[in-house]
Amino acid sequence: MNKEYVSIIVRETGLRENQVENTLKLLENGATIPFISRYRKESTGGMDEVQVTQVSDALDRLEELAKRKETVIGTIESQDKLTPELKNRIEHCWDSVELEDIYAPYKPHRKTRADAAREKGLEPLAEFVMKQNLSCEPNDQSELVHFGVAGKGRIESNQYVPLEREASKYINKEKGVESVDDALQGAMDIIAEQVSLDESARNLVRSGYRREARIYSKLVRGKEAEAQKFRDWFDFNEPLKHCASHRLLAMRRGEAEGYLRISIEIDDQKTADALSRRYVRGKSEASELVDEAVQDSYFRLLQPSVENEFAVQAKSVADAEAIRIFARNLEQLLMASPLGQKAVLGIDPGFRTGCKVVCLDAQGTLLHNEAIFPHPPHNEARQAAAKIQALVEQYKIEAIAIGNGTAGRETKEFVEHLRLPAGVQIYSVNEDGASIYSASKTARDEFPDYDVTVRGAVSIGRRLMDPLAELVKIDPSSIGVGQYQKDVNQTELKHSLDQTVISCVNRVGVNLNTASTHLLTYISGLGPQLAQNIVDYRTENGPFHNRKELMKVPRLGAKAFEQAAGFLRVPGSDQPLDNSAVHPESYGIVEKMARDLGCTVQELMKSPELRSKIDINRYVTDKVGIPTLTDIMQELEKPGRDPRGPLRKFEFSNEVHTIEDVKPGMILPGIVNNITNFGAFVDIGVHVKGLIHISQLSPGKYIKDPTQVVSLQQQLLVKVLSVDLDRQRISLTMQLE
Repeated sequence: MNKEYVSIIVRETGLRENQVENTLKLLENGATIPFISRYRKESTGGMDEVQVTQVSDALDRLEELAKRKETVIGTIESQDKLTPELKNRIEHCWDSVELEDIYAPYKPHRKTRADAAREKGLEPLAEFVMKQNLSCEPNDQSELVHFGVAGKGRIESNQYVPLEREASKYINKEKGVESVDDALQGAMDIIAEQVSLDESARNLVRSGYRREARIYSKLVRGKEAEAQKFRDWFDFNEPLKHCASHRLLAMRRGEAEGYLRISIEIDDQKTADALSRRYVRGKSEASELVDEAVQDSYFRLLQPSVENEFAVQAKSVADAEAIRIFARNLEQLLMASPLGQKAVLGIDPGFRTGCKVVCLDAQGTLLHNEAIFPHPPHNEARQAAAKIQALVEQYKIEAIAIGNGTAGRETKEFVEHLRLPAGVQIYSVNEDGASIYSASKTARDEFPDYDVTVRGAVSIGRRLMDPLAELVKIDPSSIGVGQYQKDVNQTELKHSLDQTVISCVNRVGVNLNTASTHLLTYISGLGPQLAQNIVDYRTENGPFHNRKELMKVPRLGAKAFEQAAGFLRVPGSDQPLDNSAVHPESYGIVEKMARDLGCTVQELMKSPELRSKIDINRYVTDKVGIPTLTDIMQELEKPGRDPRGPLRKFEFSNEVHTIEDVKPGMILPGIVNNITNFGAFVDIGVHVKGLIHISQLSPGKYIKDPTQVVSLQQQLLVKVLSVDLDRQRISLTMQLE
């Protein structure tokens, strides 16, 4: 256990030392975040999943920084420049920016002007110029700056030496030093580079950027006509520290597409002069040269470097915010209410190409597929109606799922007017990502004999039955519930979204006998290979009879069983707790409770009266505490409960079908289908999503985060503020009066 890691994480998170220490031990021993947060509450002091993730992410970052420090030390050591003091400073540095500053003077780089000057033997001249003591009297003292360490220095007494005469000593035509000017220019190049590598200089410039940096966005000349979607950024600026994530990412996208030119600026001359005051001493020819070198260092080396550093830093902050929003939206989408196991007819709607229809049984197995053409240009409404009615009767369909894309609204209205058996429910289903799934390897493996249209319809039908089980098959960044997801750091985005999927899958739990390989992959402790082994075992041996049988799956050992078992459900097992979130390691506790009450475990689970007699304090041991016992009692009350709520139907207004139908002042039902940090997008049934700006989510009250007011898939009433037909934009408000 790295004690330094513990101290750093405690300082960063505010968690207690024992919480961090125990969590790190669990992580290092291979425990997963869902397992730790659900089944090791005594060890972590009741830390939730967010807190465990914080510790895990901090550990990853510190381990990555430790590897970087090894590289830095190795590189400097290979140059024979690693002093004990320098090594100690690097080993105790846990700030990545500071580490790179320390490393900068030793970092291998392309040949610079300063390198060329050193090769010409001009470094002693640079040191001579930096002393700036040519006009000083003997024994005069002044403050000096030693590169790498700021402090007091003493100018040694010497006799006045004219600068030109000193520089003339370095004229060497063979090395390319043709004149005094050449020599002095080389010395200044060395000084400029030394200043740019000095930590104190970089920190002075950073301080200026932190205080006053502004971000500027300008239109690239001649691009106005083709850059209209970025017209808000043609001539824009604001303080960098106030630039919201979505604004910065929008400008950076415009820059990437070649329409905008982005810069981050401060008062350069003021900063350069402040830097000069840091290095220039007295008034002499040498001082003037130092001033010129420092100014050159700022404008040529430091300013571009620090501007880039702040641009990267601002982008990183914007990425983190966008990823946070995406992950939160994805979580809400994955946790959307399921219809459950019912026979479903799925429809992928279309006009010219028709509507692809599939029939699925209660387990989501494809039973039948065909196409119907109820809309223009075919207009075969009568034949389509007869076909739907026949399929509903033949396959005993209980619900109909209709994609909400092109022709979705028209198809839903067509189906609603059919004479269908009582009880058949009709739902509009968000089909974002269905086309991505239908063309994926996962879909090809599931349905090798069917084309993409059939696979898309199956995905729509299954998404109604269980959104989580179907959405995990789709690349999360293709689901369309974030902002600028293609513009953020893709590695960090994938990590965050994968963690979100893992969290949701394990929170809900999965049926061991029906879960797909893809779904099982996300279960704690499994992964692709063990998930496939489980499915292969199930195919060969039939359904699992209980959780214990998992141990017969090839390569699934005790550790994987420990991590996974609590999140896998086995309905119909001879052990009733197998269909609950009670971990097998705790079965003995529940069995003891039942024995103490003179009943069976099954009777205990069914009887609130029996459970009310249990004093959980009697079952506390040195390993099992109140947190675990409380969880057990909650699970006995509702074994295997689905944390997702019941599915609610939603209907759009019959007044509007296209954006042309939408008028200011209308009050319409809508459903939230995306949330950003500047507001919420709402589907009102016209194929153009309306925006409730953050200022309109709770008029009269300041809202910092839209999720304070709305959530994904929330059904609400909105009022139309304005409609822009040219830009295809609808502005909405939640203030109805």
